[in-house]
Amino acid sequence: MKALRWYGKGDIRCESVPDPEIEDPRDAIIKVTSCAICGSDLHLYDHFMPGMKKGDIMGHESMGEVVEVGSAAKSSLKVGDRVVIPFTIICGECDQCKRGNFSVCERTNRNGELAATAFGHPTAGLFGYTHLTGGYPGGQAEYLRVPYADKTHIKVPNGIPDEQLLFLSDIFPTGWQAAVQCDIEPTDTVAIWGAGPVGQMAIRSALLLGAKQVIAIDRLPERLSMAEAGGAITINFQEESVIERLNELTGGKGPEKCIDAVGLEAHVSMTHPDTILDRAKQAVMLESDRPHVLREMMYVCRPAGVLSVAGVYGGLLDKIPFGAVMNKGLTIRTGQTHVNRWTDDLLRRIEEGQIDPSFVITHTVGLDDGPEMYRTFRDKKDGCIKVVLKP
Repeated sequence: MKALRWYGKGDIRCESVPDPEIEDPRDAIIKVTSCAICGSDLHLYDHFMPGMKKGDIMGHESMGEVVEVGSAAKSSLKVGDRVVIPFTIICGECDQCKRGNFSVCERTNRNGELAATAFGHPTAGLFGYTHLTGGYPGGQAEYLRVPYADKTHIKVPNGIPDEQLLFLSDIFPTGWQAAVQCDIEPTDTVAIWGAGPVGQMAIRSALLLGAKQVIAIDRLPERLSMAEAGGAITINFQEESVIERLNELTGGKGPEKCIDAVGLEAHVSMTHPDTILDRAKQAVMLESDRPHVLREMMYVCRPAGVLSVAGVYGGLLDKIPFGAVMNKGLTIRTGQTHVNRWTDDLLRRIEEGQIDPSFVITHTVGLDDGPEMYRTFRDKKDGCIKVVLKP
């Protein structure tokens, strides 16, 4: 089969690899009908996340048709089922899964000891996302082996295009969880840093959850236009002060709820000196992430507010104003997404027409064009916001 494979910084190749096979009775094999490039994949592409090995298969947003089922998964799946595959691999049986904390499943990370060394405890296995999360081959391929498949799947109906369902694998529940973590009230202003795919889903989720106003912060005209079309007030951080504008829009009080949909690769800008310092520290390995957005959120958020962090961070941060967090009584909520906690509700909303997540797609190409689309997506060329791949 064909698959997109990682060979180092900026080096993704479409190559032929052996087809996956059933390795465990709980496995299933799916024929991938659609997959996508995620902003989180760019952290691997730029090699900011440790634990990749040459030849690893990329991708964690996939859906398709079941073509083979292990003996222990036949009570849940059958050949021909149409499924979306969450990026989190879950056992459904450990204490964390029973609590709905699926992204910290205690059993599915087959490199749990390595993860525990980095994080203190292992987290769930993830598709296509470093050997810290299990080293599982990803879904930017023609076929995908799904471990723990009796639990790690979302059955979806026929008659709805892939494009409306694919993002149940990650970015739609990620944006939704980011908004849910805010405990949104009808009087709230929700400020969202980053109007990429997750930020776009967070905008619409916050409005569905009843926010009074949503403000989106970015610099790219196509992203800001899409955010505005979704009901957000927009701020271009290259043209005006984010802090001044947020205070103006909130009567000087600041937003009650703030969402970080950017993560460790905050844009480096001469107008934000801390980002230049962060980039220099990255170059000499004194810091792994660029946390400009976290600093700005902590400073501008209204006292007793909530900071919801959906953006991925990988390691060590510097110059974090934690005194502001403590003295203002801010609550911080973070985490990889507990995908299956949200998907029944989100699928219902799609079926009822409350939201069509396909709005975010700007490019659809074949796997052969995947390496070039990684560059286009990373460099934000050609108005690229979200790429869907058709194996």
